[in-house]
Amino acid sequence: MSPPTDEQLTLAATVRAVFAKHAGPTAVRAAASSERGYDEKLWALLCDQVGVAALAIPEEYGGIGAGLVEANLVLTELGRALVPSPMLGSAVLAAHVLLESNDPDACARLLPGIADGTTIAAFCWADASGWSTPGPRVAGNGTLSGTAHYVLDGKGADVLIVAARASQGVSLFEVDPGQDGVVRRTSPGMDPTRPLTVVEFSEVDARPIATVDAEQTLARVRHIACAALAAEQVGAAQRCLELTVDYTRSRVQFGRPIGSFQALKHRMADMYALVETARSAADAASASLDPADCAVAKVYCSEAFSHVAAEAIQLHGGIAITWEHDAQLYFKRAHGSSQLFGQPDEYVERFAANWAFGS
Repeated sequence: MSPPTDEQLTLAATVRAVFAKHAGPTAVRAAASSERGYDEKLWALLCDQVGVAALAIPEEYGGIGAGLVEANLVLTELGRALVPSPMLGSAVLAAHVLLESNDPDACARLLPGIADGTTIAAFCWADASGWSTPGPRVAGNGTLSGTAHYVLDGKGADVLIVAARASQGVSLFEVDPGQDGVVRRTSPGMDPTRPLTVVEFSEVDARPIATVDAEQTLARVRHIACAALAAEQVGAAQRCLELTVDYTRSRVQFGRPIGSFQALKHRMADMYALVETARSAADAASASLDPADCAVAKVYCSEAFSHVAAEAIQLHGGIAITWEHDAQLYFKRAHGSSQLFGQPDEYVERFAANWAFGS
């Protein structure tokens, strides 16, 4: 991947500056515990002033038309600050389901609202066992029933994009979440900064989204999801490293900062190496969206972030496990995100079997 352009660096710096002003630790905790699970005013600011939700959406549908690389730069900053937002669930996942479906009517109807942030879309996809098989199913009369698990931004979504099992395979639908028969409830999870939703459908009306091959669309979206998640994981791992280095410079033991001890220097050097190699993997996945690159990024960035977060806990000592300290939030995010879109072991097995995941 080529080095970031000046425009890309400016985008990342702008988002980071917004978070420095509006998304401190107290604000993040308040947003995570709110009804929608994110700060609506901050999301409106990011969409109105920076255009984050429009980055990967083509201009013909009200977007900026930049691309997934730019969207993932924003996700890196979101991960770094642990800011809850609909960026991953709505502006990346749901938006790309529509784009990959190649249904111009659905794109024209839904993408402009997603791009300006006024419409939050949630992609209902997984069943209880994971993301390989859709949970909802299509009944003989064309209605949807069944349950979708692990839905991002599902609680407050304005529209649901649903992958459902049908007799002829998988189909895509648009569902109004306000109708009778749709029940949404928060799913308890380890990570309080990423609320997940269970969405139950009971013979609900659904509007078909035209696509040539829905299963291929899902495979493509899964690659995009892995690349986007990897970018977010890198930002969070980078912040873990920064917090750890700052702490070991200020914590004094035996008359000297603990960061001056050789053993701790080695451990932080290993953390740095993991962060930078994870960044390379994430960048490669964002640039190519090659199935193999995305599988590698999913596995490597999940494992790297988990290790860096665990080391941060250790090197901070007892303070890191207190509710008031951010280290425990990064630790929970690391373990929660490693399971999102499938466990790393699943990708290793499928990659080893095919040498081209999802091909």
